Amino acid sequence: MCNLYNVRSNREAILDLTRGMVDRSGWNEPSRDIYPGTLAPVVRVGADGEREMVMATWGMPSPPAFIKNYDPGVTNIRNTSSPHWRRWLGPESRCVVPFSRFAEPNPAAKVEGQRTPNAWFAHRDERPIMFFAGIWAPWRGVKKVRDGERDFELYGFLTCPPNAVVAPIHPKAMPVILTDAEEVETWMTAPWEIARELQRPLPDDMLAIVPPPERPE
Repeated sequence: MCNLYNVRSNREAILDLTRGMVDRSGWNEPSRDIYPGTLAPVVRVGADGEREMVMATWGMPSPPAFIKNYDPGVTNIRNTSSPHWRRWLGPESRCVVPFSRFAEPNPAAKVEGQRTPNAWFAHRDERPIMFFAGIWAPWRGVKKVRDGERDFELYGFLTCPPNAVVAPIHPKAMPVILTDAEEVETWMTAPWEIARELQRPLPDDMLAIVPPPERPE
């Protein structure tokens, strides 16, 4: 399960690749690590029909049976046939999530007495910006008990079986990754019968294990 990724780009590059028209995010950081429950840039279709970049919170609403007095949310979505997720599979609820690298825990590299390290994955060629195939939703509820009930705009992204690069480290799943403007356009606009074909592993030769992100000075 991917619960950490890094986005290292600029808003102009993201808007260009996604054909975004409006930036409502206010985001233009050189690098940011994204964890569940934190804000990150996503591109979606806004209420006015324009494609826009906004900040949203990572973690979609959990199925009701799993919610108690708070809901930290679901970051990764695999079973798109579930009635809980089907409501958000139309183009109006889809988004793309820009990223440069994503991480998976690597227990095989753990040193006794230390934390489990992460393995980082990125595009094999010069590590350009890529996108997770995401969904988003407005939600009112409690994510942290101390904060009480609040209004949120939430997102998560689809997963699929891992490719041969990810499987030795995380054999259960990998994120659904979009690498070019055509795939982004299909995900953002196509009927689900077509868009669902994108829920597949990235080809092995397009992904590599890379060093952790460099921290800006």
